[in-house]
Amino acid sequence: MINSRDILETIRMIQDENLDIRTITMGISLLDCCCDDIDRSCQKIYDKITTKAARLVAVGNEIEKEYGVPIINKRIAVTPIAMLLASSGGDPVKYALTLERAAREVGVNFIGGYSALVQKGFAPGDEQLIRSIPEALAKTQHVCSSVNIGSTKTGINMDAVAMMGDIVKEAAELTKDDNCIGAAKLVVFCNAPEDNPFMAGAFHGPGEPECVINVGVSGPGVVRSALKKIPDGNLTDVADVIKKTAFKITRLGQLIASEASRRLDVPFGIVDLSLAPTPAVGDSVAHILEEIGLETCGAHGTTAALALLNDAVKKGGTMASSHVGGLSGAFIPVSEDAGMIDAAREGILKIEKLEAMTAVCSVGLDMIVVPGSTTSEVISAIIADEAAIGMVNSKTTAVRLIPAIGKDVGDELNFGGLLGAGPVMSINTASPAKMIARGGRIPAPLQSLKN
Repeated sequence: MINSRDILETIRMIQDENLDIRTITMGISLLDCCCDDIDRSCQKIYDKITTKAARLVAVGNEIEKEYGVPIINKRIAVTPIAMLLASSGGDPVKYALTLERAAREVGVNFIGGYSALVQKGFAPGDEQLIRSIPEALAKTQHVCSSVNIGSTKTGINMDAVAMMGDIVKEAAELTKDDNCIGAAKLVVFCNAPEDNPFMAGAFHGPGEPECVINVGVSGPGVVRSALKKIPDGNLTDVADVIKKTAFKITRLGQLIASEASRRLDVPFGIVDLSLAPTPAVGDSVAHILEEIGLETCGAHGTTAALALLNDAVKKGGTMASSHVGGLSGAFIPVSEDAGMIDAAREGILKIEKLEAMTAVCSVGLDMIVVPGSTTSEVISAIIADEAAIGMVNSKTTAVRLIPAIGKDVGDELNFGGLLGAGPVMSINTASPAKMIARGGRIPAPLQSLKN
């Protein structure tokens, strides 16, 4: 039963601690838009998205106003476009322009699904779509792209990894006059979830229903505020407080998701209970780690503190919702987290430490700005390293690197909004070119044999 104390506590979280619903994302299947003519297929896509999502933004605004809960983003995720391209052929950028037109019509801030799933190899349409990604992202503002290059069950497609190094670099090159924003809208996954509501990696997987509502919650500031109340608590106490706080945050997400589902007459999918930071003061995962007891995020002990945080968030959140999915845990995107930005600027948080942290958090090397001179082979090798962590540990990992064209270590890129700003971080430039050129597949690990 809801009581006045719970209501007042939630109001305080919203007003003072940056609690919000980070996104309501509508997933839409486009499988019935497959056609042997790309122009007809594009028209079907436009008609379906603008029909299904016609009221998405309005309903989100209604709920926000009635409940007093900020809903920061309204988004759409669609079937991986490479699947449609397999039937239609033609110029895949036409699909990107159609998605952009539909996104503008319904008023969402991002649309994800300009994607390909190539963890075991390339099916018809996959390679053509991947090679079109830089152009597609350069010609659109709202379209996001992702490629899944590995999984625990299949291993890592190193031919795709090699290709993605070139694609990331080209995406940055084509948008160098706009802070290389193309690369910031592109994620390379291992073990990509099919129901992730967060961009840039959201797509509507082939195992998903016709249409669904997924919600992503957030609240790093709420967790940090709760920990401030137990300055002398031991780490068991810390974990307990985080669990209880995550429960409260997720219950709010469950409420908003259910209400959006009812009003839109679309099935409720999942709540992604990730702690997603922003550049705003008081909304940082890094600051939670510092509240646990680190002088600065990136110090020795950071990986252990993040493991505690991630596990406690998942334990608390899963008790609050029957359908938890997506990524769920703690995000560590450098440019989107005020504490991470500060630690990176000071040279305390380095990419090697971030890689270690990804073994215990929800995603991976996220929104990291690297020198524009970084070679495609080094980018591919970073992707391979991160995919290996995900493959061996049966978890989702991802890479979103932004080569800062024309910039070097110490310079910065400023993306604005939720994407924030980030310093160009130094990386190891020793060449992995021979390994990347070998291609083939890294076999699936022994732990994949669970049947």
